[in-house]
Amino acid sequence: MIDYNPRNWWKFIFYFHKADTFRKLLPAMMGLAAYTAAFAYLENNILHYTPIKNPLTIHSLVGFVLSLLLVFRTNTAYDRWWEGRKIWGSFTNNSRNFALKLATLLPEKHPSRETFRILIGNYVHTVKDHLRGRVNLEHLEFTEKYNREYYKDFKHIPNRIARAIYTEIYQLHSEGVFNAELLLSLNNELSSFTDNLGACERIKNTPIPVSYNIFIKKIIFIYVFTMPFTAVLEFKFWSIPIVTLVFYAFAGIEIMAEEIEEPFGTDANDLGLDSIVKNIKGNLAEIL
Repeated sequence: MIDYNPRNWWKFIFYFHKADTFRKLLPAMMGLAAYTAAFAYLENNILHYTPIKNPLTIHSLVGFVLSLLLVFRTNTAYDRWWEGRKIWGSFTNNSRNFALKLATLLPEKHPSRETFRILIGNYVHTVKDHLRGRVNLEHLEFTEKYNREYYKDFKHIPNRIARAIYTEIYQLHSEGVFNAELLLSLNNELSSFTDNLGACERIKNTPIPVSYNIFIKKIIFIYVFTMPFTAVLEFKFWSIPIVTLVFYAFAGIEIMAEEIEEPFGTDANDLGLDSIVKNIKGNLAEIL
């Protein structure tokens, strides 16, 4: 995730050569400009087609409908991104609450304090890696009880760590460190970890329906590649930058939506999960 100053207008206005959408669309924009230029030359110097009245009327109507579709597309993608951010905010808050309760309930030198610090930190770290499709055991901290052997034969590592946390809690209950009331007070935070993971998996495993994606791309393609037929009649060679700019606007919105609808990856506009996990681990170390 990129940190930036939203008030720095001039920087962003002249940032085209490094912007992701511009860089991704540049080859297509150049090809479309060449296509429009060839059609403009053919019409203005060879065909001399008699223009129809109001040639841009149809494209104006289709462009309005396409704009509505793209607005809905962008809002849907942003909703997924923002929901993911709220879920990770919940991870942060609940891990703090859980750690604060444990720090209060456990004796100062109790060995379980360090165990819980490691397990909770491992949990949020493996949730991040799990959502990105690659859990690496080398990134985990191990204890004598929860070592590499404890994790190596399991595909869903976050569930394995959650089980370890539950095991430690109920072990303290059986030893008399926690009574039933204290056990119940810890349940909300424990349950929230799995609930949040399930919500993240729902976002990750439920993409935007493919038919919707295909339809928008087809409409953008048809709209832009038929636009020179009417734009050249009205604007002559000025249709080259006009058509290219229209394509950049529509296709750029679609690319931005594609990027933010999967918020747990490593693209520039995805959530900063690495910094969130680092922050959670720092809080755990300070509290426990």
